[in-house]
Amino acid sequence: MKWQKQLLDLINKSQEKKIALGVDVSTDEYPIETIRQIIELFEQVRAETPLVLADFKLREVTDTKQAKNITFHTHGRASYTEALEWGQENGIETFFYITDVTGYFWDELKIDYEVIWLIPDKFKPQVPFGKTLNLV
Repeated sequence: MKWQKQLLDLINKSQEKKIALGVDVSTDEYPIETIRQIIELFEQVRAETPLVLADFKLREVTDTKQAKNITFHTHGRASYTEALEWGQENGIETFFYITDVTGYFWDELKIDYEVIWLIPDKFKPQVPFGKTLNLV
């Protein structure tokens, strides 16, 4: 229950900010039920939070209220560039991203907003910027 409280605190601290939630859909090896619970938490605390579904490309932009049947793929190829660029283009101030952070980062990518990587595993990957929160 520890990570849930930490995540709730982070969401509450961003009440005055424009936020978005991203989900890496490049693999179905994540705890899918945990991801659904996170989306529901965002919907309860910040209704209709923009929801960005991406793998090696942007798959869909919707919101947490409309998130019903998310398609997870099995190819394992992920790039964070398009999702993070979407955040930049849409004035996002805090981007929460559910991923294992094993995807590709474009070296020239410049992000000037806060990124919080929500890791659905025990390992603590190296991230190029932002903060991490392990969801285990």
